[in-house]
Amino acid sequence: MPVDAIFTNQATVFGLLMLVLGAVFYTAHSSHPFWQRFYRYVPALLLCYFIPSLLNTFGVIDGSDNTLYYVASRFLLPTALVLLTLNLDLKAIASLGPKAIVMFLVGTAGIVIGAPIALLLTSALFPELLNNNGPESVWRGMTTVAGSWIGGGANQTAMKEIYGVGNTIFSSMIAVDVIVANMWMAVLLFLAPRAKQWDERTGADASALESLRQKMSQWQRENEVIPSLTQIMLILAVGFGAMALSHIAADYLAPYFQANFPELKRYSLHSGFFWLIVTATTIGVLLSLTRARNLAAVGAAKLGSVGIYVLVASIGMHMDITAIVEAPVYFLLGGIWMLVHASLMLITAKLIKAPLFYMAVGSQANVGGAASAPVVAAAFHPALAPVGVLLAVLGYVLGTYMAWFCGQILQAIAA
Repeated sequence: MPVDAIFTNQATVFGLLMLVLGAVFYTAHSSHPFWQRFYRYVPALLLCYFIPSLLNTFGVIDGSDNTLYYVASRFLLPTALVLLTLNLDLKAIASLGPKAIVMFLVGTAGIVIGAPIALLLTSALFPELLNNNGPESVWRGMTTVAGSWIGGGANQTAMKEIYGVGNTIFSSMIAVDVIVANMWMAVLLFLAPRAKQWDERTGADASALESLRQKMSQWQRENEVIPSLTQIMLILAVGFGAMALSHIAADYLAPYFQANFPELKRYSLHSGFFWLIVTATTIGVLLSLTRARNLAAVGAAKLGSVGIYVLVASIGMHMDITAIVEAPVYFLLGGIWMLVHASLMLITAKLIKAPLFYMAVGSQANVGGAASAPVVAAAFHPALAPVGVLLAVLGYVLGTYMAWFCGQILQAIAA
């Protein structure tokens, strides 16, 4: 990331990101023919992600500071999950069937088998990738990417410790992880508005998904009112109050499991972020069964979506496109790896006639985890954000096991 960025003050950077979001939303809803044609092909959500990445790449803002991302992921994300979940219909989500789980597991398998395929193909051009450099061996670094792409940061750290990954290769692989994963997320955000045409072309049965969308939208239309200041304050109180409770639970549960159940680290139960997301989602589900559900009619989902869009912008500002030229062979490796994952997802979706939503969210629940899976899910419909969270939590559980297995394959190839 540029060290001589024009704007390094995080308050200024936040203001610029909000200006970007405001400009995108204003032009996206403009009646001007140019903007209508433009947004027919370019999703607004993609711009909310991509423009901050350009600002970082060209040194306008400092993306190396994690302050805004920390606030967005630890404060706004759990709050948004609660507000987006208030209108949850558990029966309707259950009616979506098992295809979402199938696509998620296929995505996991794509990461596991994609790693050795990518290493074999890339090493045919660059044999030095198979060199035994001890802790700095490429295959060791790849295990940390597998941990991140199947589970999340906790699983990535677990792989670093399990396989004794050196700091130099680890730093390079973090860049591969962030850039390649974010580029794939950009592709998914681009595809989201085209889901209907995609499903019609592939013959996917999206009836249950469409029924859920219509049911949520109809309830919103029938109950929606202009919120008063009191109602807005109640929404914020519920959202941020639930966020506070989630942090209290995470601050207690993570140390408790670390002290009393050290063997459960493999399940990510030692991760505070894991408990934060699980608790916030659980609170949201429970509140959807109470009178708090009525807050969805006065704009809870809209305020929750604000948090999601701020998170998207804060994720985008960490991407530096120029990093690709610094270690191109590693990005070639990561690109092939992601291509295998994506191809397997697309082929399976075609075979079982799964809607694009299942493919996109199943993939992002693996590659992006709980921080971005609800973003991709909400790109299809705000009511579907909890589906992304639930699958991402499953990724936390499987992450360490499957990444370890992937590492065993990579080690055998390198040997």
